[in-house]
Amino acid sequence: MFRRMLAGAVLAAGLAAPVRAAEVDPLLPAETEAVIFVNVRQVLDSDLVKKYALGQLKQALAGNDAKKMLEKLGLDPLKDVDRVTAGSWGKDKDDMNFVAVVRGRFDPKKLFEAAQEEAKTNGDKIAIVEDGKYKLIKFTQDKDPKEVYLSVADEKTVLAGSSKKLVTGALAAAEKGAKPQLKKDLAALLLKQDEKASMFAAGLVEGKTEGVQIPPGLPGIDPAKLAKQLEKLQSFAMTLRLTEDVSLEVAMGMKDADAADDFGATVEGLIGTVKQFLPLLAGQQPNAKPLVDEITKTLKSKVKDKDVLVTLKLSAESIGKATGGDN
Repeated sequence: MFRRMLAGAVLAAGLAAPVRAAEVDPLLPAETEAVIFVNVRQVLDSDLVKKYALGQLKQALAGNDAKKMLEKLGLDPLKDVDRVTAGSWGKDKDDMNFVAVVRGRFDPKKLFEAAQEEAKTNGDKIAIVEDGKYKLIKFTQDKDPKEVYLSVADEKTVLAGSSKKLVTGALAAAEKGAKPQLKKDLAALLLKQDEKASMFAAGLVEGKTEGVQIPPGLPGIDPAKLAKQLEKLQSFAMTLRLTEDVSLEVAMGMKDADAADDFGATVEGLIGTVKQFLPLLAGQQPNAKPLVDEITKTLKSKVKDKDVLVTLKLSAESIGKATGGDN
């Protein structure tokens, strides 16, 4: 229960002008290959979330179980969480590691007291463990042998990771005031991202797309050709901005300009196919027509140097009509 409540609190909070380069978090380990950043404060303060989601979030957190647990934790996720940065790496989905850094305002004493209390009745799922001078909370899922560890670096930083060693390493780095240690190419990619965006995801994928199986039967797609094109994909970045509207930008970095031109043509064809099928959706869901019209108008792609770029923008009005929020 404690683990679900804690995860729910953080996830609920994560549901953040001129572009400001994103900082490289110094607590992410050097092995990191991909980074996800959520600007929790910006998301919660955005007009779109205030209008369509904030009320539901407050209602969910006001439930008896959630309210009691949050009081024990000394946490108000709608006020106390500012941003979340997570780094991941691994050979495949069965060999993934991660470190997450949550910045905000926390009460370490209450957090560990709540964990100790929960461990008394759910010792098979949650436990307090020690590693030298460090104290951590260990979570174990019923059907997943993988464990997750959490600890508090200070009153402004909570750390989580896929192993005890990773979390204690991040704790040590926080104590030493360590400098960023990510790979040069990944650090450069992150510095291109917008820290004021609602969220972004960026990572290095060179060599990780080889042998990707493309399902047959996709309209207008040659699976073998697309698989070959993806082998030349080297980086990926996605940026989401929530303001009064929603804007999405995707940048796929290719091996060279020729590869970008080749893949760009395929992406443009895919977008064309999507636009052909969208009217069918609008026919089945009349409320979605304004949203479908906007997607058809604003979903675009282009090639710039070695990057294939895809952009999309949706208005709050059309989203509200599609979701029934304006009814």
